[in-house]
Amino acid sequence: MPADQITILAILLATVALFLWGRWRHDMVAGASLLACVLTGLVGAGEAFIGFGHPAVVTVACVLVLSRGLQTSGAIDVLTRVALPKQAGPMLAIASLTGLAALLSAFMNNVGALALLMPVAIQIARKQSLAPGQVLMPLAFGSILGGMTTLIGTPPNLIVSGFRAESGAGAFAMFDFAPVGLAVAAAGVLLIVLGGWKLVPVRKDAAAQGFDTGLYLTEVRIRDGARIDGLRIREVEALLDEHGAQVVGMVQSEFRVHAPHPGRRVRSGDILVLEAEADTLGTVLSSLGLALEEAIDSNAEDLDDDDGSKVREDATDADTASPPRAAVGGKRGAGRRQPSSVGGAAARRAADADIAADIDGKVDPDEEGDEDDDARTPRSDIVLQELAVLPGAALVGRTASDLSLRSRYSINLLALSREGQRSMQRLRSQAIRAGDLLLLQGTPESIAEFATHHGGVPLAERDLRIPDGRKALTAAAVMLLSIAAAALGVLPAAVAFALGVLASMVLRTVQPRDVYEAIDWPVIVLLAALIPVAGAMESTGTAGLIARFLFTTVGQGHAVVGLVLILVVTMTLSDLMNNAATAAVMCPIAIGAAATLGVSADPFLMAVAVGASCAFLTPIGHQNNTLILGPGGFRFGDYWRLGLPVQLLVIAVAVPMLLTVWPLVPIG
Repeated sequence: MPADQITILAILLATVALFLWGRWRHDMVAGASLLACVLTGLVGAGEAFIGFGHPAVVTVACVLVLSRGLQTSGAIDVLTRVALPKQAGPMLAIASLTGLAALLSAFMNNVGALALLMPVAIQIARKQSLAPGQVLMPLAFGSILGGMTTLIGTPPNLIVSGFRAESGAGAFAMFDFAPVGLAVAAAGVLLIVLGGWKLVPVRKDAAAQGFDTGLYLTEVRIRDGARIDGLRIREVEALLDEHGAQVVGMVQSEFRVHAPHPGRRVRSGDILVLEAEADTLGTVLSSLGLALEEAIDSNAEDLDDDDGSKVREDATDADTASPPRAAVGGKRGAGRRQPSSVGGAAARRAADADIAADIDGKVDPDEEGDEDDDARTPRSDIVLQELAVLPGAALVGRTASDLSLRSRYSINLLALSREGQRSMQRLRSQAIRAGDLLLLQGTPESIAEFATHHGGVPLAERDLRIPDGRKALTAAAVMLLSIAAAALGVLPAAVAFALGVLASMVLRTVQPRDVYEAIDWPVIVLLAALIPVAGAMESTGTAGLIARFLFTTVGQGHAVVGLVLILVVTMTLSDLMNNAATAAVMCPIAIGAAATLGVSADPFLMAVAVGASCAFLTPIGHQNNTLILGPGGFRFGDYWRLGLPVQLLVIAVAVPMLLTVWPLVPIG
């Protein structure tokens, strides 16, 4: 064995050992492996970092950005409601998601299918109280399994078809892969759904930020045509139960109603006081057709009480329910004086117009009466951030009206959380106390300035998605067009997704400031560093040497044994190197083996196609495994626990199907 082959095998074994050890982060190990190859001369210094420009790396980065656009625009909320059954338990939710991933992957790039559904999976995990990885790994495996069912489902199928065409037998047709692929995919999905997902190690979400801050009290306005318009309170609460929220009060016409009767109907223009976690507010707004109501910072004219609205209690239930505490509002127009009454259709329409304008990306910092539109802040600079109020801070004892947040700082106060207490006052007149948590909207600089001057501590930024139907449709269209361009061969996948990212930035479905934050850079470094290492395995002939050695020593000329070996060796290599590279290495070996045995090459080529698409043991064999590494909080050695049973099942199902659909026909 030549020295370069011995060297690459030693580096590969050391790399795998370090991955399994888990002491060093995966990108550090990958970087060390790459540098070892450079120092030993297996990879040229000028080619060491060529992996960062590899289409697979660019594709992974771009789909992460496009996935962020689907999340922040609210498109994922719509997809979740349409595609997944309501009131589903963990098994049914995982079954629906995994099956949908397999179906989509048959007709689109499986990386794109995973990108579409990753945010949905994370939402399901939170709703079902599961670790993110328990949903993400079944999703990734389902998308990989579905890709083997059609010609365009995954790159290895296209490579196998190309080798068949070059051999003179003609290319495979679109659905030639379906008989074997469907059987394998169905068996794999069933295994995952019927308990396989429980084998996934429970890991903390490595990308998770923030903390449990308790419940916020939020005021929301019912839009015209909202889903709950005309429903009774008990029916609204049944819908809110799905999101862990509840109604604790309402403002109807000019009256504040504490503990509204379950039989009371809600109408367009009414304001509901909801109790919910900050992370669920966006979902509630999107699913029920609601809009955030505003905490006005100008001095509103009082009506019958100090919170700017008349108060009326329902005699039937006022004695049994506690009054609501501080509440939230949306936006009505910065620095403009607003009527304190919520009555009047014209006033409501004007307020809603201002709300829509502000949410769409502009915050007017000007003083009352100033209509200058030039001094507005683009939405790309707007964040949602929590602020903790320190003891003795200047904020203590003051209200939103006193602080004039919008006119002085261009900040919106969206919510207030005070654990264990509720107040009868509206948010704008609620006196702030030490220990309160304020949910603010504004630029990071303005929030930091406000916190410095008034004694608050900025905490984690919140990803509260304000639903925007237009942007949701735009984000979905950009993703689908990118996938279509890649799947139909109009553009290479990397170019198609890169154009999608550019379009998302131009159309503001992904804010430019969020693009680089959306990319999991350790995963990108891992993939980019190992691509040259895999190339060294191929260029030194090590991969082909391993495959031929196993075939000649174990197969011993038996066609069926040789077919099984081709499948197993392909699966093994695919776990360690890019699946497309694996297919390219194994196809010549498969054709040569078939010629040596005097049988048709089709079953061997199909075995390569199946094996190259079954990388379930490591995070580096397939881009989809790599994509879930960070969000799932996985370690390198976590994949085999579910991946090994899936691969064994694939072998058990694929071999008889290959022999049935593609028999070992002797050729003369």
